[in-house]
Amino acid sequence: MSRVLIVGAGLTGSLCAYLLRREMVNKVKIVVWDKAKGAGGRMSTSRSPGDATCTVDLGAQYITATPYYAQKHQSFYEELSKHCILKPLTAPVEGMMIKDEGICNYVTPLGVSSIVKHYLRESGSQ
Repeated sequence: MSRVLIVGAGLTGSLCAYLLRREMVNKVKIVVWDKAKGAGGRMSTSRSPGDATCTVDLGAQYITATPYYAQKHQSFYEELSKHCILKPLTAPVEGMMIKDEGICNYVTPLGVSSIVKHYLRESGSQ
């Protein structure tokens, strides 16, 4: 069995592991390394030591899908929505500027790092 090392457990590394696993089911062992203690990279979520339900996103606050990317990556948005990782942003955000019509913004109820963790979990990587 081939082995693959992916350096970086942010969105790019986790999605790479996920896509590699999807294309090479049971043909490759995937290992993901990161310098940080947890996964997420710039999509980091911090939790209160006293209350795990109290979170703050330290990177992206919401995800914006332009009409082009919403169509091009529809399967990813649908999968993340199906697993309740993404939900449409329905409330206004202070200072948010809507630049184009057709843009859809999403929030991550479990924290923005839940996107990265989902792809790592689905990849079966170590």
